[in-house]
Amino acid sequence: MEILYSNISGIGNPLLILHGYFGMGDNWKSIGNQISKDFEVHLIDQRNHGRSFHSEAFSYELMVEDLYNYIQHYQLKKVFLMGHSMGGKTAMLFAVTYPELIEKLIIVDISPRAYAPHHQEILAALNSVDFNIHNSRNLVDEQLEKLIPEFGVRQFLMKNIFWKEKEVLAFRFNLDSLTKNNQLIGKALPIDTKFEKKTLFLKGEKSGYITEDEALIINVHFPESKIVTIKNAGHWLHAENPTQFYKEVFEFLKM
Repeated sequence: MEILYSNISGIGNPLLILHGYFGMGDNWKSIGNQISKDFEVHLIDQRNHGRSFHSEAFSYELMVEDLYNYIQHYQLKKVFLMGHSMGGKTAMLFAVTYPELIEKLIIVDISPRAYAPHHQEILAALNSVDFNIHNSRNLVDEQLEKLIPEFGVRQFLMKNIFWKEKEVLAFRFNLDSLTKNNQLIGKALPIDTKFEKKTLFLKGEKSGYITEDEALIINVHFPESKIVTIKNAGHWLHAENPTQFYKEVFEFLKM
């Protein structure tokens, strides 16, 4: 049994943080460092991402079991769980599957509803990279720019590039599996599921992932939840407004 890779820091009750699609635990380093003054923070790489194991199989059910195995491996109790985007989908399914393991839940800019696949251009751009030809970071960036004009998105994706061996670059994520399983990323939380402990949903003011219409579906699955808007932020709200993000998270964890 393979255990997910993580960076662990701090002392206190465990707070597990799950990154989003194409991301890794390192994306949460700044927030994690702040929270680690009061909690034992686990920045986790989910399967097919970061430094965790690669697998052709990819589903939220499998990622829930990965997280369960991780918690058992480290013998964690009274876990606080936070997930962003894809990580939020994993966190929601984990909470309704193993509610006894979770103290509080934080979901970042994603809701229980289904989302249509919408990463096709990013996947097309990533699959257009040939590391035999694009053998420097600048050349990879130039290739990605043809389909991804947004500098910030490219910078986020470029964090996944590393030197696999001398003069050979590679992606840390498992691009083949992510491409084949892209349609699963937006899967809805099963209809008849419920988590009845305190839950915080954080939405970006400029993001369309959580709309006002979704308060009803969120309340059905998470009756003890509240939705808070992070000002002047889109989908990457923890990076775009870290001050308010940290304040809301810390107050919720401590109350």
